[in-house]
Amino acid sequence: MAVARKKKATAKRKPAKRKVAKKKPAKRKVAKRKPAARKKATSRGKPAARKAAPRKKAKTKRKPNAAFMRPVSLSDALGEVVGHKDIPRTEVTKRLWLYIKKYKLQDNVNRRMINADSKLLRVFGGKKKVNMFEMTKLVSKHMK
Repeated sequence: MAVARKKKATAKRKPAKRKVAKKKPAKRKVAKRKPAARKKATSRGKPAARKAAPRKKAKTKRKPNAAFMRPVSLSDALGEVVGHKDIPRTEVTKRLWLYIKKYKLQDNVNRRMINADSKLLRVFGGKKKVNMFEMTKLVSKHMK
């Protein structure tokens, strides 16, 4: 005969409660102050005298480079656009852009492209559309 084993009567254990971590309030960031600079003592034990702040130099107007300001002679094709008088390279560029803006020759979609009209077609060597960076290269061929 089989002997039946008695099971111990155990009290049911309650599941352990989980501890929920509480969020700590965020700390404010406070800018740290730098410690005050100590005055250097001189040989006599007195603090060193404070030096006066150096004065700022008055801004002088930049002098333009003489090479840019030298008048250059223009070809007839470029002369029709910017004028036939000998003028510096910087002035040629200014007048060329004035001409482009006046006749609205910049491409509406890609503003870097310039659409040539009949006068600019001769300056650009027959190209109908020119990149603004390529334009300076093509215009420099018409200056001496």
